[in-house]
Amino acid sequence: MQAKLEERKQDNALRALPERDGLADFSSNDYLGFSSGRQIFNAGHDYLIQNGFAQNGATGSRLISGNHSLYGVTELYIAGFHDAESALLFNSGYDANVGFFSSVPQKGDVVLYDEYIHASIRDGLRLSAAAAYKYPHNDLEALRALLGRQRGIGAVREIYVATESVFSMDGDTPDLGLLCSLSEEYSARVVVDEAHALGVFGSRGEGLVQAAGLQERVFARIMTFGKALGCHGAAILGVPELKSYLTNFARSLIYTTALPPHSLATILIAYQHLAATPEREKLQKIICFFREEIKRLDLQNVFVDSTSAIHCAIVPGNENARRTALLLQEKGFGVKAILSPTVPAGSERLRFCLHSFTTRDEITAVLAGLATILQL
Repeated sequence: MQAKLEERKQDNALRALPERDGLADFSSNDYLGFSSGRQIFNAGHDYLIQNGFAQNGATGSRLISGNHSLYGVTELYIAGFHDAESALLFNSGYDANVGFFSSVPQKGDVVLYDEYIHASIRDGLRLSAAAAYKYPHNDLEALRALLGRQRGIGAVREIYVATESVFSMDGDTPDLGLLCSLSEEYSARVVVDEAHALGVFGSRGEGLVQAAGLQERVFARIMTFGKALGCHGAAILGVPELKSYLTNFARSLIYTTALPPHSLATILIAYQHLAATPEREKLQKIICFFREEIKRLDLQNVFVDSTSAIHCAIVPGNENARRTALLLQEKGFGVKAILSPTVPAGSERLRFCLHSFTTRDEITAVLAGLATILQL
């Protein structure tokens, strides 16, 4: 262990748990400010009192004693909100991805995944009996070639194509319509992680798949609540048979204590609040202004193009990225460096997360500060 830690130190990549810094927030995933929303907090508490939930914990796993009635109510609401046949709640997005990818793809199946896919999906695939192959980021021609190659192998049973609707380390988006068409051409099943799209895209914040009318063409969607919904947990959307299968075979669901009633109440109330909140429109205006300032300050060559709440400035080298972030933090901006090995060496970056409560003055100041540091 000590040798591994020393290696991280030498690479300027050693992690430590940070304290809350009180700086202008450009790092959290709380895109709509729901995590501190007093209205959601109070409504969740009132819901528990009115419905007789006066317990702190779930008491056990969902298959033993923890499947309290709020699970059914919340899963039904989520499925209806997302125009899905069923929803199955997990304790976190990590648990949902590990549970799905470790249990659904079988021996003889193949999973084709974007090279920038989230670590939780990669970890699930390591536990899977299926073969897994990556394709270059958002390169659908490369995906087509992989699909053709795998369908040419007679022993392959099912093919799954895994992607994110908004990538957490770039903030960009694949062409989901074309990806679905390609997958249908080769009889492959599409799985989309919507963690960073939920609450940000769609007329009600429903995410990119549904906003594009593709929900009937996607085998499974993973909706994570620790970002725009400001709470905790996740749900996998799909047909009832998928829900039943995961209930029987997803070890990250079966062998963990269920979420307590107050977590479920917060998820339910956050969803009910999502469709009507003005914070979604505020966030979209902030995103547009951030993009305009990137152009005004001639920073286009530094930033990955994104229309999401995540914008990344490529600053190669761990030491260079860390130093640039520290200089911005000294100016009062909570910008974090994303270092290798989290991202490939040479693509280290600063990640700017935008929120409905981010101000235009903060955006102008932080981007001007970045331009000065980079001497552009």
